[in-house]
Order: sequence, then structure tokens, then C-alpha cells
Amino acid sequence: MQRTRTTPPGRGAERQGERLMWLTPHRVFYAGLLGAAAERTMGGHGVCVSPAGAPPIRIRIGGGAWQSGELIVVPPHVPHQVESAHPLILSLIIESESVDPARMPAFLQHCGPVDAPAFVQRVRDAHAHLLAASARGTDFEGFDFDATFFGEALAPRALDPRIRKVAEAINADPAAPMSAEECAASVHLSFSRFLHLFKQETGMAFRAFRAWKRARSLLRYVRQSCTLTDIALDTGYPDSTHFSHSIRQVYGLKPSDIVAGSRRLALHDAAGGFRQ
Repeated sequence: MQRTRTTPPGRGAERQGERLMWLTPHRVFYAGLLGAAAERTMGGHGVCVSPAGAPPIRIRIGGGAWQSGELIVVPPHVPHQVESAHPLILSLIIESESVDPARMPAFLQHCGPVDAPAFVQRVRDAHAHLLAASARGTDFEGFDFDATFFGEALAPRALDPRIRKVAEAINADPAAPMSAEECAASVHLSFSRFLHLFKQETGMAFRAFRAWKRARSLLRYVRQSCTLTDIALDTGYPDSTHFSHSIRQVYGLKPSDIVAGSRRLALHDAAGGFRQ
């Protein structure tokens, strides 16, 4: 996602003030460095858009042939590698348990390059709007994420109340050492029934869901001054080795590269305010 690298002089995307991340409980918008990312596998619906005037983004899905386009869509848990000749990339993550995949906009129900020029322009316009608001010091609390990027709320996924309770608990504190056995007991289900129902309802196995939420929580720490070891422990990893391995699987980058590439990123975190 965010490794710093040398860029030819005059590239507008390197100007300070164009990098921004907006975090909400079930959505992420990131406008920043892509970096030299290896293959990655994310737990949410991924969307990548090239900035206006930039070359198309390149993607390779599961080790297949390279494809390119100004809009790339990747479903959850699909291994892929993304490259861009332009340093800035616009991307969104939509948490899979928060939306009904069958009722998502048609262009989001694909995998790979998609032709949806109106949506591409909407994302670029939203980026400009959010940059202007951020430069004024405006808090994003009054903005609606889905309305900003999609023009309407995405249809929510209907979850069994017991599974929703567990998912919300993990979202609220991904670092908590909650085992599947403990979660099953908390909603009065047998262990095997809980695991089956969790995957049926969310589309993700329990362990994969928890691992993704833990890795996603790193994004809240990219502008903090603490050490990587501190971040690893705060996000629930037993040590920095497990932390680094998990983050590289999810993002295709080392944690140190993600943090280094976020130094000039304006971070708007719905749970933790604004840091510039």
C-alpha cells in the first residue's frame, strides 16, 4: 500500500497535501503511495482508481496474466498484485460483512479491470472534495462515506443477530484475544455450529475474519510515533515476527514500509479524530 520510493521531479502526486486516508468502522478510503507491493490478500471488497491523467493501473490476479484499467475491483480473499506507474493511487475497502454482495452495484460484482467511467470520476471528485475539507481542518464526522463515493447507501448484509454480535465485538476491539470457543459460548452456540454459521453469514471463516480485522487495525497506527513492536502488541500480535508476517500477507508490504510511506498522510479516523 504505502512504500516510499524515488519519483521523477515534477510529478504532481508527490506534492504534500494529496495523500489522505479516511477510516470508518466498515469502510476505508486511501489516497496515497502504492509502493512496490508484492502479492496481497485482503478481507474486504477492494477498489482501485487511477488519478486523472495517470496511466492505467496494472493487476495480476492469483499469479495470472497482467491486466490494466483505470478502475480495478477485487473481491475479498482473492490474491492479487497491483502496480502503477504513477505514485498516487485512490483505493477503497468495503468490509464484506457490512454489505449484501448480491445487491452491490454491478461494477463491484466483478474481479479485475471494470469499465465504469462515471464511478471513476466520482471517486476522483470525492478525493478533491475531501482534500479541500482536510486542508480546512474539517472533521469528516459530518460526511457520509457511501453517499460520497456511491451516491447512496450500499445495501447492508442481513446477519444472524448472534453472528452480528460477535462481528461487532471483533470490530470494536480486534486486538482482544477472543477464541472461537469463547465467542460460541457468548452467543449460546456449539463450537461447530458457531463456525459453520459464522462463515455462512459473513462469507469468511472465523479465524480469517479475526486475522483480517487485526491487520486492518494497523491503519489506525500509521501516523503514531510508537515503535513497530509497540504497534504489534497494541494490535494483538504476540510479537513483531507474527506481526510482520501477517501484514505482508495482507498488504504485500512490510509494516516499516507502510509506516514510512504514511509520513505525509492526513489521517481521518472515525474512532480517533484527525491527524495531519
